[in-house]
Amino acid sequence: MTSLWRRLLRNPTGIGSLIFLVLVVLSAVFAPLLAPHDPNTASAYDTLSGPSATYWLGNDGSGHDVLSRLLFATRLSVTLTGETLVIAAVLGIVAGLLAGYYGKFFEAVGAAGTSLLQALPAIVVLLAAKSVLGPSDFAAMAVFGVLIAPAFYRVVYSAVSAVRGELYVDAARVSGLSDPRIIGRHVLTVVRAPAIVLAANIAGISVAISAGLDFLGLGDPAIPSWGGMLNDGFTNIFTQPLLVLWPSLAIGLTCIAFALLGNALRDELERVDAAPKRRRRATPATTVTVAPAAVITHDEAPEKPGTDLLVVQHLSVGYGSADGSVKTVVEDVTLTVRRGEVHGLIGESGSGKTQTAFSILRLLPSGGRLVGGSITFEGRDLANLSEKQMTALRGKKIAYVPQEPMSNLDPSFTVGSQLVEPMRLHLGLSKSDAKARALDLLARVGIPNPGRTYAAYPHEVSGGMAQRVLIAGAISCDPDLLIADEPTTALDVTVQAEVLDLLRDLQRERQMGMLLVTHNFGVVADLCDRVSVMQSGRIVETGPVRAIFAGPRHAYTRSLFEAILPDAEARGALPGITSSGTLGEGVTA
Repeated sequence: MTSLWRRLLRNPTGIGSLIFLVLVVLSAVFAPLLAPHDPNTASAYDTLSGPSATYWLGNDGSGHDVLSRLLFATRLSVTLTGETLVIAAVLGIVAGLLAGYYGKFFEAVGAAGTSLLQALPAIVVLLAAKSVLGPSDFAAMAVFGVLIAPAFYRVVYSAVSAVRGELYVDAARVSGLSDPRIIGRHVLTVVRAPAIVLAANIAGISVAISAGLDFLGLGDPAIPSWGGMLNDGFTNIFTQPLLVLWPSLAIGLTCIAFALLGNALRDELERVDAAPKRRRRATPATTVTVAPAAVITHDEAPEKPGTDLLVVQHLSVGYGSADGSVKTVVEDVTLTVRRGEVHGLIGESGSGKTQTAFSILRLLPSGGRLVGGSITFEGRDLANLSEKQMTALRGKKIAYVPQEPMSNLDPSFTVGSQLVEPMRLHLGLSKSDAKARALDLLARVGIPNPGRTYAAYPHEVSGGMAQRVLIAGAISCDPDLLIADEPTTALDVTVQAEVLDLLRDLQRERQMGMLLVTHNFGVVADLCDRVSVMQSGRIVETGPVRAIFAGPRHAYTRSLFEAILPDAEARGALPGITSSGTLGEGVTA
């Protein structure tokens, strides 16, 4: 937003229209000081007189000073425009945010309300309101603000609908931020610019509408207005034509300035390079369930009682279909994560691993719901908790590390501000204490210059550094359970090894339980204590890593092992290209 205003100030059209509008507002504010005469004092001897040293713009048909009335009329126009914008923006933006973010009931009510308002003939409604409410311009423009609110609603609704599925919004939910905080901080930012452009255009319309009502004689004649002055000018146009000029210039130039400002804002927004499209969380519509089968469990030494941190029993997840049926994508999943251990959840893409992780976090995509089973975390069944109770757990007790680091950081805010917010919310730290803790965490996860990264925006850091930032954010509130969803998928092999080492060290020093979602058996062998193998929404084999690596029993587990590239000798030297374009001596790979 700051860069937008900077570019606008370098735009001749934008800066010119902005300066004019500022002068209009200042003339309205200081009208009592600038007006040479009382706007309501009439001089019978100077009726319809032209410009003079005493009356710079002449006198109207009642003998009032035109300049004084013009300045005081500016106050009325500015006030009415502000009233209209406030009412329209509050109604339209709030309704658009709720409908775009929550959908369903709010979306249905918003669509019905805006369709109804847009179907009403505005000028007829305003004339009817004038006849009922009297000559008050404020009441009429309040009605107009309600009638124009659908314009804000549609712009905001479209913008929020496009952003509500972004991964950084999910990351904010995982951090434990409430919906009002997410809307106010991460969602509202995307609607500020288009809302400002729309407000500039609506302001010009408001000026014209209010002047038109007064021109028709529907305003309060005791209050100076541009429309009333224009009406007086047309009445006396053959006697004193200049009386039409001054209010016409005021109305016309103000409307033109608002229109040019809106166009300049639009042009500057269009010059901004489009940000890379972020992949949205996909709804698994293609997962196919299989017939029930027994889970192969490897024998293991009995654990001490009371060490279970997360116990998932017979979990099933489904999505509603158009015909009213429920399509089950995860069925009868049972797994246990103990304190201080890393439990791997492995399987090919589409097997239901991420759906299981989202179920534990209670953050399933739209349409998804738990259709069976229980999720017990520290003795509490997460499936039966309210959304408010889950919000208190996310980020503080249960943390999440996603697989796409760049998409899970809000591009509108610095890295530091996104790290500090959950700590201030969950730990109650002051801004300075939260910043100090954030800098310590950035140093702990291996970022060489924590201060610079703290002040940087997401596009200014690499993918590996962004993943480290997300890990720092995940452990910032000392959670008991860390869910890592393929945390190294988008990184090169060197950075993958560094991130895996970091996760291992952090898990051991903080004694967290960790559920590691992955499709890489190498990661399982390196990090995990126990592993569950998932196929088509079901867990088919579970047990200690050593036991499963030594003797996989299920055919699907064996097929995963067979898909691993075998160790083999290097192919040797590759042929090089000489300066003449022919094959030369080999280049060792």
